[in-house]
Amino acid sequence: MRSRKVSFLSLLMLAVVFVFQSCSKDEELLDEQFLQISNDEFTDDEAAANFTATTIADVENDVVHEWTEVLLEVERYAAGMRPNASARAMAYIYLASYETAVPAMEGYQSMSQQLRGLQINIPNGNRGRGGNGPGGNNDGGIGNVNIELALNEAFATTLDHFLINVPDNIKSKIDDLEENLGESLSADLPQRVVRDSEAWGRYVAEQVIAYSRSDRRAEEQIQEPQPLSYEPPKGAGYWTYSADEERGLFPYWGSVRTFVVSPDETTTVAPIPYSTDPTSPYFAQMQEVYEINDAAKKDQGEQLWIAEFWSDDVEGLMMSPPARQFAIANQLIQQYDLNLEETLALYLKLGFSLNDAAVATWKYKYEHMVMRPNVFIHEHIDPAFQTNLYRLVYWPNPSFPGYPSGHSCFASAAAGVFIDAFGNNTNFTDRSHEGREEFLSAPRTYDTFEAMAEENAFSRIPLGVHIRMDCAEGLRLGYEISDAINAFNIRRNPS
Repeated sequence: MRSRKVSFLSLLMLAVVFVFQSCSKDEELLDEQFLQISNDEFTDDEAAANFTATTIADVENDVVHEWTEVLLEVERYAAGMRPNASARAMAYIYLASYETAVPAMEGYQSMSQQLRGLQINIPNGNRGRGGNGPGGNNDGGIGNVNIELALNEAFATTLDHFLINVPDNIKSKIDDLEENLGESLSADLPQRVVRDSEAWGRYVAEQVIAYSRSDRRAEEQIQEPQPLSYEPPKGAGYWTYSADEERGLFPYWGSVRTFVVSPDETTTVAPIPYSTDPTSPYFAQMQEVYEINDAAKKDQGEQLWIAEFWSDDVEGLMMSPPARQFAIANQLIQQYDLNLEETLALYLKLGFSLNDAAVATWKYKYEHMVMRPNVFIHEHIDPAFQTNLYRLVYWPNPSFPGYPSGHSCFASAAAGVFIDAFGNNTNFTDRSHEGREEFLSAPRTYDTFEAMAEENAFSRIPLGVHIRMDCAEGLRLGYEISDAINAFNIRRNPS
């Protein structure tokens, strides 16, 4: 379905009072094509008539829910993306979905007003304004556009672009859902509404993709996540690799574009100094990992359950740590019965928070260069030690420095957004892995989002891959980032 020719862009090009200002050669070519179509097929009157915004406050979120479920399934198999490229991909995917619907979202503003370089042209009179238009009827349309059908196209286009290195039999789920939803959503719509809706969703997705491509530092690193050119600095207690498979993952990610808060706007707490003295605080934290990891392995009880329940380390077996937060969000959206507007706003903020958390965390990881406990324990405590992660993977350690913990930062970056949306107190049962038998996956229940984030963060100790200070600093940093995200205004200021 994504190969069909775009024609609705003509409506946009004639309806707006300004023209595209391209930031790349690709965009200039697209603009020329779209202007030619508009000159050939439509008049100014037709364009203006077909773009009157309709509120979607009462529209259900089924389309977004179904696409998120497919995203989580496909992302599990995306080789070489986790966790950084996955966090980035989901931020852009949900940015596109938000922008697709924002003309019909009462009181919300396009992020093209906030994000320099993002160019999505919406007629000025339709920025979050209510009203009726052709094909709308307050049923999820913007004039001649049905929002649910447009979202279907936007999700299909962005998932296909951003989720890379996925086996064909898995990636085909994107085409399958696009086709199935397209058929059901368009069943009672005029053909022109179907055409224009799909074209609008595709247009927005392509503009977001063009915006993502302008971040060259990210695009280059995604193609080579473990660059052979990177050699870690040497020093006592520094992280390093012992084979090519363990080379630094995304060592330059601190230079990637953020949406709200740059790494330079965040803070860091210096780690406990490295020491091999058995009486030192550093040694004590390594000893704690050794004891808790082995006790969890021996007991096969709750600590091992917690470790494996939150692991999300293994491609093909589990979703990535950032994707896990979207799995949680998808459940919360159903539990709290959010409408489509509320759902898209929550996902936008969550995507921004996780993306910015990844950039800040990786900046500090490669500044502090703290080694993994597996290496220290082998050298100074027990050469036979094995992490509880090792039974699930071929390599015992994530291939990047330990401080701060990425899992912990993602956990609190998401928890802060959830607390802002729902309040801290909750009665939430995470069923993200329900029914899986390859690891301990039974659902777990939480009374507060803070408690859930804390358990996620410190689960890395019984798994054997982080010491306590890694987890504590990751939690602190994630909340710092979510505070900035929650303060970021996505609402339109009243006139």
